[in-house]
Amino acid sequence: MKILQLFFIFLSHFLIAQSTPNILWVVCEDISPTLSMYGDSTAKTPHLDALARESIIYKNAFTTVGVCAPSRSAIITGMHPTSLGTMHMRTGKDIMSWGRREYKKSIPITDIAGDPIREYAVVPPSEVKCFTEYLRAAGYFCTNNQKTDYQFAAPVTAWDENGPNAHWRNRPDGRPFFSVFNIGLTHESRLWVHKDLPLTVKPEEVVVPPYLPDTELSRIDIARHYSNVELMDEQVDKILAALKADGLYDNTIIFFYSDHGGPLPRQKREIYDSGLRVPFMIKGLNGKQKGYTERLISFVDLAPTVLSLAGIKPPDYMEGLAFSGNYAASERTHLFGSSDRFDEFTDRSRMVRDKQFLYVRNFFPELPKYKDLSYRKKIPMMGDMLELKAQGRLNILQQQWFDTKVTEELYDCIADPHNLNNLAIDPTYHLELEHMRGLLLQHMSEAPDLGLIPEATLIDMMWPDGEQPQTALPLVQQKQQSLQIKCSTPGSSIAYLILDAPQQNPDLNDGWQIYHQSFESIPGKYLYVIAERLGYATSEMVVLQME
Repeated sequence: MKILQLFFIFLSHFLIAQSTPNILWVVCEDISPTLSMYGDSTAKTPHLDALARESIIYKNAFTTVGVCAPSRSAIITGMHPTSLGTMHMRTGKDIMSWGRREYKKSIPITDIAGDPIREYAVVPPSEVKCFTEYLRAAGYFCTNNQKTDYQFAAPVTAWDENGPNAHWRNRPDGRPFFSVFNIGLTHESRLWVHKDLPLTVKPEEVVVPPYLPDTELSRIDIARHYSNVELMDEQVDKILAALKADGLYDNTIIFFYSDHGGPLPRQKREIYDSGLRVPFMIKGLNGKQKGYTERLISFVDLAPTVLSLAGIKPPDYMEGLAFSGNYAASERTHLFGSSDRFDEFTDRSRMVRDKQFLYVRNFFPELPKYKDLSYRKKIPMMGDMLELKAQGRLNILQQQWFDTKVTEELYDCIADPHNLNNLAIDPTYHLELEHMRGLLLQHMSEAPDLGLIPEATLIDMMWPDGEQPQTALPLVQQKQQSLQIKCSTPGSSIAYLILDAPQQNPDLNDGWQIYHQSFESIPGKYLYVIAERLGYATSEMVVLQME
């Protein structure tokens, strides 16, 4: 009987591997489409160039927020940050999270109403899951190496492995894999962290965007960023070389993208194309589909698209639209973005983008566009720019960033790719302005925008009495040889581990499985069970020896 059972387990894994593609995400940080496949050959990226020749290159790919944590919350859930409550940057120290976390009760930050806030994990609606749970339930081996940064601790149910050693090579039984590799070499911080590394791009050869002053420090920082892009390209090569060495390259769908726009002033954190538009390409199986597409895609579309490619129907609650695979939807005509608190400064703006126009609605026009963030002022050129401002030496375009906002902005992104000429007051564009305004109002009426709630109030709603809610203890029931596990917390997911001998603190990378159906008891083995809901504290652990 045991031999027959093992045969059927092997057969099921074999069939899964034959019918579902491997999927690899190579994710970099903080770059706009300043790569050769987008017409900018300043940085030499031979490995990305080779991948691009086998890929579909998306010319209109946008994140939802111009900074990492809210953006990554959209990626992992298929939901807009404003619908989740993850729109503020950053809510807690969950950057490399895995399991239990601690959150400070007092931090020197206030919300838009001037009330103090604390660190917290966002509690999304109960139906929302990390999309990798659906992959795992379908037989995928899911790994993340290693940034999470979801605004809530990554649950054990999200990944088979999560950390610096997570790799598709650790999968059992030749199962299909979904693996994420995050490359941090182009992050904003590397503009100063890498200051002692040699520049591989010459400062005198870079192009300075018109919204930045053309100074020696500006050119050095821009050259540093392009040099970091070249370092990132080398890391991409190492990941793809490992895939080829394993004989998996042709049978793996490969995504390459950045988590949001570039790291320079008036790029990262901005609601313009400089902050939201990203490089994005996908190599399909055997690299047969290639070339450019104008199709609009939003980061909320990534989760349903991966599920669709894996043959899994995306759940109805997801706000994103699959743009490839068995469940591909019709092409979207527009997408949305948001801008709220960034570190110690709070504001609120919303964006609608179609293939030509960008519309921005500023809810607090009395506030300046520029936010004097202490973190950003570590960029060498930022101090230079502020000094030029104080001396009145910025030109009109460069000064715009420091001016008081207006309620509405409209840009023709084809004629004005840097979004510098506001057309909202031009009667020639009255119809376009009304149309885009209507799209935003419709979106905000159809989906909740939790950014309209002051953050301190939102925290009280998510964490009653200032305490993080905890997932209830899971209940294990054994009926004959079948084990069933339940949890009374709405929206909870369950993880379990089977060991030969008891352990005091099993490691989170020890092979925890996601529970999605009853399974057969193995007498004498030890069963460990925990339950988790996004944003909640993990339940206490249930341990029992199976009968």
